Amino acid sequence: MNTINCIKLNQQLEALDRAPYPGELGKKILENVSKKGWQAWLSHQTMLINENNLNMLDDNAQAYLKDQMEKYFFSEGDIDDIKGYNPE
Repeated sequence: MNTINCIKLNQQLEALDRAPYPGELGKKILENVSKKGWQAWLSHQTMLINENNLNMLDDNAQAYLKDQMEKYFFSEGDIDDIKGYNPE
C-alpha cells in the first residue's frame, strides 16, 4: 500500500491511486491528499452542491467548486460554510 502524509488530515494515510482532477490541481491533490482526505472532500462537495442548488452543467458552478476544492485542501479556514449544516 502506497502511503502519503495527507495535508488535510495531517496523518500518514493511504495515497490516491491516480489524480482525481485534471491538470495541475489534480497533480497537487495526488501528491498531497490521501484517499480518506479525498472522500471527506467528496462529502463536503455534495453538501455544497445540494445546499447551493448547483447545476453541474453550469460553468460558474464548476468554477465555484474548483475554487472551493483548492481552498479546502490548500488554504486555512477560507472555505464556504454550508448553511443549515451543524457539525457535532
